[in-house]
Amino acid sequence: MKMKKFINRPEDVVKELLEGFTLAHPDKVRLVGSNLVARAKPKEAGKVGVVTLGGSGHEPGLSGFVGEGMLDVSVAGEIFAAPGAPRCLEAIKLADRGAGVLFVVLNHAGDVLSANIAMGMAHKEGLNVKMVLTHEDISGGANPEDRRGLVGFLPVYKVAGAAAERGLPLDACAKIAERMERNMRTLAVATSTATHPATGQPIFDLGDDEMEIGMGQHGEAGTGRMKLKSADETAGLMLTMLLDDLKVKAGEELLVIVNGAGATTLMELFVVFRRVHQLLQEKGTRLVRAKIGEFITTQEQGGFQLLIARMDPELIDLWDARSNAPYFVVR
Repeated sequence: MKMKKFINRPEDVVKELLEGFTLAHPDKVRLVGSNLVARAKPKEAGKVGVVTLGGSGHEPGLSGFVGEGMLDVSVAGEIFAAPGAPRCLEAIKLADRGAGVLFVVLNHAGDVLSANIAMGMAHKEGLNVKMVLTHEDISGGANPEDRRGLVGFLPVYKVAGAAAERGLPLDACAKIAERMERNMRTLAVATSTATHPATGQPIFDLGDDEMEIGMGQHGEAGTGRMKLKSADETAGLMLTMLLDDLKVKAGEELLVIVNGAGATTLMELFVVFRRVHQLLQEKGTRLVRAKIGEFITTQEQGGFQLLIARMDPELIDLWDARSNAPYFVVR
């Protein structure tokens, strides 16, 4: 069955969604240049800029996190597709306030290809840019290079953005981003497919009584399909895998994010989080911060992503720092 969506011409979806998004938040973001989403008020001169890129169709990620204390510019590609390198270079130049730019990239083949080309172009022009790659999805296997970037972009944007806002130099911002990235793990589960808004076609097939743990952001195969399980069973399976991979010990402090994929209700996400909280208490692990909601989606896909991150006093302080992005406000 073809999915019904309120769009106009499919080829205009990205242009129109970016227009609508920036019109809805004119005090926080603006549309500039080649459809770049930038802060409404540029950061002060002498501070590090923070830039990201990624395909559209995952709203509010990634442009929803442009704003004070987080990103300076987001380069939005077409639906589920990476933007080209020239637009990334344009974003880097726009974000450069004289102290260099941190380029945060999720580990997906198209994004990495565009980012690497843009980095080469930037260095050829003498720009001071460092790239941090997020690859925290444990379903990719033991090699970090094979792991995809999922909702882990959010803690990296937050702590790196806060460090940049405080005036830390580029090397320090990059090290903080890398420390955050090394200390987080994510696992996703899917219960139903999404459709591509341009074609109306499903992006993968999944039985009505099935779920798949380890499903990627665009329907990439996970670690194996199984019969649909309860919230408690699913949370237990996923959390055990995450804790083992991150080698979490009793007494350590964790951030937990439960991210809805697009069609999963807040009711379900809170039920899952309740079980995660119970299990962490039983294991003697301290849950110091949590976020539950939709931060990166895949249209109307059913399921969620569960992230855990090992925190330290500096990372907690940066996580708590003021931010004023459309989808992440901290007073």
